[in-house]
Amino acid sequence: MRRLPLLAAVLLLTGAAELPKDGPLPAARPERKVVEPVENKAAQRPQEDTEEQASCRAALGKAGAVFVEAPTVEDGQTCGMEHPVTLKALAGGIEVEPDATVRCETALQLARWVDGSVKPAIAAAMPQDAITGLTQASAYVCRNRNGAPEGKISEHAFGNAIDIAGFTLKSGKTLVIRPADRDATLEGAFQRAITEAACLYFTTVLDPGSDAAHQNHLHLDVKARRGGYRYCW
Repeated sequence: MRRLPLLAAVLLLTGAAELPKDGPLPAARPERKVVEPVENKAAQRPQEDTEEQASCRAALGKAGAVFVEAPTVEDGQTCGMEHPVTLKALAGGIEVEPDATVRCETALQLARWVDGSVKPAIAAAMPQDAITGLTQASAYVCRNRNGAPEGKISEHAFGNAIDIAGFTLKSGKTLVIRPADRDATLEGAFQRAITEAACLYFTTVLDPGSDAAHQNHLHLDVKARRGGYRYCW
């Protein structure tokens, strides 16, 4: 039994003497492919069909909105609107403060949202009151999203978006858009109700809970997406 360790040592040394001085080399690393960055091309403003614009204006007038034709806006290759309107008031004498220059589709969806959702919500929350004014914080403006120096261009640059900062009531009270996710008051419930309903009319809805850039307004836009996808936060 004592001879077993000695035998094992002999076998180990014998085998080691036959090992090559250099081990096998690893397989060569494949040549790295350099992928050139894709050029970030500027978005082009949407083309506006004349017949669709006429139909939109007819619907906007039927919805009770007060508006005037605005001149074409040309802000380079990207920003601008071919056939904008300046929205002054909505059905029932609700003033848009200040006037908002946007594409007709944006104005039409705003009119439908206020008439179909905002008015019923205020009637349920504050039946003794009514909306007399809508305060908009931003309509058409040539800029990037959130006013950033770089990045994707904002839908405001196409007239597709409008930011709502608050509402004026018949009583003189002002309802301002603010973080209201945990506000158990009727004002908080009103804001949450109209925000959720806005996604029935607009393809993008951003509220004070979405990010730091929207703490005091609702961003509403009509950006067209594949498959009718809507982005609502």
